[in-house]
Amino acid sequence: MNLALPALVPALPALGAAATLATGRRAPGLARPLAIVPVAVSAVLALVVALQLGTGGTLDAATRLTPTGGPDISLAIHLDGFSSLISVLVGLVATCVQVYSTAYLKDDPRYPSYAALVSLFTAAMFLVVYSGDLVVLLVGWEVMGICSYFLIGHHWETEDARSASLKAFLVTKLGDVPFLFGVFLLGADAGSFRIEDVLRAATEGRLGQPTLVALLLLAGVAGKSAQFPLHTWLPDAMAGPTPVSALIHAATMVAAGIYLVARLLPVFLLSGAALVVLAVMAAVTMIGSALCALAQDDLKRVLAYSTVGQLGYMAGALASGDREASVFHLVSHGAFKALLFLAAGVVIHAAHTNSISAMSRIRGLRKRVPDAYWTMGIALVALVGLPPFAGFFSKEAVLTAAEHAANGEALTNGLGPASAVPQAAGWIVLISAGLTALLTAAYAARLFLVAFHSPAGAAAAAPAVLPAADRGTVAADHEAGAPYSPELDEADPAVAEPPAMRWPLWVLAVPTMGFGVAGLRSDWLPALLDGGSLRPSAVTAVIGTGLAVVGALLAYGAWRSATARVPGQDEAPAAEVVVADPGRALLGPLFGPARHGFGVDRLYSALFVRPVEAAARLVRFLDREVVETYVRGAGAGAGLLGRAVRLAQTGNAQTYLSALLAGVVLLAVLVAV
Repeated sequence: MNLALPALVPALPALGAAATLATGRRAPGLARPLAIVPVAVSAVLALVVALQLGTGGTLDAATRLTPTGGPDISLAIHLDGFSSLISVLVGLVATCVQVYSTAYLKDDPRYPSYAALVSLFTAAMFLVVYSGDLVVLLVGWEVMGICSYFLIGHHWETEDARSASLKAFLVTKLGDVPFLFGVFLLGADAGSFRIEDVLRAATEGRLGQPTLVALLLLAGVAGKSAQFPLHTWLPDAMAGPTPVSALIHAATMVAAGIYLVARLLPVFLLSGAALVVLAVMAAVTMIGSALCALAQDDLKRVLAYSTVGQLGYMAGALASGDREASVFHLVSHGAFKALLFLAAGVVIHAAHTNSISAMSRIRGLRKRVPDAYWTMGIALVALVGLPPFAGFFSKEAVLTAAEHAANGEALTNGLGPASAVPQAAGWIVLISAGLTALLTAAYAARLFLVAFHSPAGAAAAAPAVLPAADRGTVAADHEAGAPYSPELDEADPAVAEPPAMRWPLWVLAVPTMGFGVAGLRSDWLPALLDGGSLRPSAVTAVIGTGLAVVGALLAYGAWRSATARVPGQDEAPAAEVVVADPGRALLGPLFGPARHGFGVDRLYSALFVRPVEAAARLVRFLDREVVETYVRGAGAGAGLLGRAVRLAQTGNAQTYLSALLAGVVLLAVLVAV
C-alpha cells in the first residue's frame, strides 16, 4: 500500500480547515466547498485504505519525529481492521455533518470558522485512529478537546453555550491530567511510546505497575467518553449546534476513549482490579444515564444521556475482555446516533423548540417532517436493539461477551487468558446491561410517542408551515424547571427543510438498518477484527430482546394511561394542551432526581466548584490587599524619600557650600573627639 493514502486521510481535513479559515471572510462563497470536499475525499480514501488492507491485514510504518533523551517520539501509522472500520465511520459521519451544516447554519455569519473547526475536529479523530505512537495520538486527543470547546460554544453570545463549553473543557482536562501520567508511565516501562512496543511489553510482562497505569488511563477515558463520574459535561454540551452534537456523540470525541482502551486492552487484561473498576463505572453509567434519559424534556438531552449509556455498553464489553463487541457497538451506535441527532435537528428546525412536551402540542408535526419522522423511528428501533437492525446485533454481542465473562470464559480472542477477566466484572456488566436494555426501550418509546403521537399532534393534517401563533407559543414553551439547552434559532420554520438536511438522514439509515446483517452474514466483520465470533447467543438474544420489548410495552402502557386521563383536547389551543408524559408514571419518585441528573452537578458544585471559587476569592484578596499593599508601600516610600530630598535641592550655591562646610566641621569635630 502506498503510505501517501493513509497519510492524506487526516491531512486533507486539516488543510481544508486552514484554507477555510484563510478564505472565509474574503471569499465566503468558498467556505462550503472547502468544508465538504476535503472531508468527503478523506472519507473515500479511508474506504480505499480499508479495502486495500483487507481482512486480517495490518500495516505499521514509522519515522522518528524527535529524540527526547529517553523513549523516542515517532510519527507512526498503525492500520488494522479496527482502525480501518472506525476511520470509515468517521469519514461517513463527518461528511454527512458537513453537508447538513451547509443548510442548518446557512445564515450563520460565523459559518466559515465553524466549518473549519469541524474539519480540524475530523482530522484530529483520524489522527487518533491511525496513530501508532501514544504521544502523537495524544496530540489528536487534545486537538479534539480544544475544538469541542469552540464548537460547543459556537453561540458564545448565550450564557448556556459559554458555560457548557467551559464545563466540557475543564471536565475533560480533569481526566486528561492523570491520562498524561499514564501515557508517560507506559512509555517509561516499555522504553517506547510506539503502541506495538507497549503491547509487546505488556505481553512479556515488562510493565511494572499495570494496575496504576490502567487506572490513570481510565481517568482520561472517563472524561473523553463521558463515563461516570466525569459524564456531566455531555448533556450540557447540547447548547452547541445540533450537527456538532451528531459529530461529537457519534464518531469523534466520545468514541476516542473507547477506541484507546480497545487498542490497549492487553494492558488492561494485566489488572483484574482495573477491569472491575471499568465494569462498575460502565454499570453506573448505563443505568444512571438511562434513568435520566427517561425524565428529560429536552430532545437533545434525551439523546445525550442515551449516548452516555451506550458508551457504557462499549465500556462494559471492554471490561468483559471483548474489544470486538465493543468496537462493533461503537460503529453501529455511531451510525444510528448520528442519524438521531440529525433527524432531531430537522424536527427542531420545524418546531422551533427542543422541548418534547412542546412538540407534542404542535398539530401535524410528524406529517410536516416525514423524513425525520421515519428515519428517527428507524434509529430508535436500532437504539432499542430489535432485530434485524444493527443495534440488535451489536448490543447482543456485548451481552454475549458479558455472559461468557460471567462464566469464566471471557472472549479475549487471544489478547490474554480468559482467566484474566474477573467473573465479577462479567456479572456486573451482564445485569446492568440487561436492565439498561429495558430502560432504553422505555425512554426511546416515550420520546417517539410524546413528540409525534400525542392526541393533539395527531389531530390535524400537516400544515405547509407552522402557524405563527403556534411558533410563538412553542418557541418559549418547555416544562418549568426542566434542564433545557436551547440553541439560537437560525432557521426559518416557514421554509421547508432543504435536501441537504434530508438526504444525509437516509444515507445514515442504510448502515443503521443493514450493518449488522451485512457484517455477520458472511462473517467478514469478525474476520476484519480479531477473528472471534460476534453472533449473539440464543440465551442473551432472547433475554435482551424480551427486556427491550417489555420496556417499550411499559412505556406504551403508561403513555396510553396518561393520555386517557387528559381527553378532549383536539380543539384546545396549543398552550392549553396537557402533555401525557409516561416518564412520570414509570419513574415515580425518581422522576425529579433523574430529571436533574440525580444531583451530581450540585454535588460537584458543593464539593469542588464552590471551594475553588472561595480559594480564588481568597487569592484575589491576598494579591490585591496584601501583596499589592507592600508593592504600593515600597513605591510610596521611595516617593516620600524623593520629595524629602527634593526639599534640599534649592539651586542656591551658597546654601550648598554652607552645608558642605558644616559637614566638614562636623566630621572634624567627630575625628578630634
